[in-house]
Amino acid sequence: MLKRWLLALVARVGLIALGLCCCLLLFYLLACKPSHYGKQQSLMWSGGATSKEGYMALLQEREDSHRHYINGLTKQISELKEALQDRTQQLQESLNKAKSKGILPQGLESLHKNPTQSDLKEFFRSQLNKAEVNFGAKLPSEYALIPFDTFTLQASLRVYQMETGLTRHPAERPVRKDRRDELIGCVETALHVLNGPQQHLDNTMRKTTYSPSDFIQGLTRTERDRGSVYELTFKGGGPQDFTQLALFRPFGPLMKVKSEIVNTHSLLINIIVPLSKRVDTFRQFMENFREVCIQKDGRVHLTVVYFGRDLIDQVKAILDQTTRETRFRSFTLIQMNEEFSRGRGLDVGARAWRRRQNVLLFFCDVDIHFSADFLTSCRLNAEPGKKVYYPILFSLYNPSIVYSNQTVRPSLQKQLEIRKESGFWRDFGFGMTCQYRSDFINIGGFDRSIKGWGMEDVHLYRKYLHSKLMVIRAPSRGLFHLWHEKSCSQELPPEKYKMCMQTKAMSEASYGQLAELLFKREFELHLNSQ
Repeated sequence: MLKRWLLALVARVGLIALGLCCCLLLFYLLACKPSHYGKQQSLMWSGGATSKEGYMALLQEREDSHRHYINGLTKQISELKEALQDRTQQLQESLNKAKSKGILPQGLESLHKNPTQSDLKEFFRSQLNKAEVNFGAKLPSEYALIPFDTFTLQASLRVYQMETGLTRHPAERPVRKDRRDELIGCVETALHVLNGPQQHLDNTMRKTTYSPSDFIQGLTRTERDRGSVYELTFKGGGPQDFTQLALFRPFGPLMKVKSEIVNTHSLLINIIVPLSKRVDTFRQFMENFREVCIQKDGRVHLTVVYFGRDLIDQVKAILDQTTRETRFRSFTLIQMNEEFSRGRGLDVGARAWRRRQNVLLFFCDVDIHFSADFLTSCRLNAEPGKKVYYPILFSLYNPSIVYSNQTVRPSLQKQLEIRKESGFWRDFGFGMTCQYRSDFINIGGFDRSIKGWGMEDVHLYRKYLHSKLMVIRAPSRGLFHLWHEKSCSQELPPEKYKMCMQTKAMSEASYGQLAELLFKREFELHLNSQ
């Protein structure tokens, strides 16, 4: 009797459990209705699936879908296991070979021990020591140098970079999202470091709080086998005070390299300009010199090295007029009664400095237009015994071609725009440079045997690359080469003459503008046919 009662109880419990399972299954199906069934299945759920056959069909389809998904995951897991086994076997073979030779290949040193936090710090520190951050590295040629990208936060994130590919855009716009996140995150990390409690102890003369508006500009480049370096400049406590922060990403977390206050108030720049005739261009240069160097900056000395006797009286008259009208007397005029040589003129101008002060030199040409921001960059990116600055200037195209569709040519200030149609980064030019006189003298100066145009700047540039000084090579948004008619002397050797003609062709206009001139007839025929 008891046995029969227990069987009946079990049967009832089973029926109740079965009912609960059916209810739960129905609620599950209602909650997990697939989104890819389509319109027909949706109608079935709304009213056409109340029968047993409808539920069974849906259950069968759901079961098939899950079975297919599980089979796919099983296959992927099997493939990953095989790949992992193959990779493990390869690493083990490499490790055994290294052990047999008594060495370990790079990257496998830690396989014989458990990695710790100290091991990671040691690895990151070794990456930093190998990277060109605190010290320069000896490079075999000018092709081995990795140029910096310049970035600012003015209006929006702008990245000035070397032109790459067929587009040849001087500025990356719009900036890719990953690049934007990287650079903005770098600035945020720098602000966190500068506003941190430790920074209060390091610098007693620092600003109270730094903000994104204090960020001036940054330089960044990546050494592919070591990491990325970021050199950030912020406004300091005074108008001539700046804070420079160097960060390094060894393909991992950022590391603070250094943080220092840079006072540029007493840093005088000796601007050296070699000149022969070209009085009208020199007059235009002095107009820019007045506005930038005398009225805005005031911490410069001008050295003009003039070759020949023709028109030198006009050059003296321009300098005397500048002195009368501005009371500026910090300039030197040196006359050379010999054939023009740019390298010779710069070398003589650099060595003519007689003061004890180790002056900062800016080698400049008479057809260069620069801003006050560039002079600041010149002071910040050159350091005696450590760094020389080789800015990449923006060379303007022939305005008669660029603005041929306009009845009135824009003013010079409006022509100074960094855009694809107005000019290009002169990445092959090394003539404009900022370096301290002591470094210039120690490196040996210019090759005085070079006459006329070309190659003297390349030779000096290679000397610095072969030294332990760090060469800062980056586009400068405040340094422009003004277009002028270029003539290549027939007396030049074939190699130099070819270089001169290539420079002349590249300086006229962009590829698109030259194509319109070259195929002008074809364009007109096409327009007429339309």
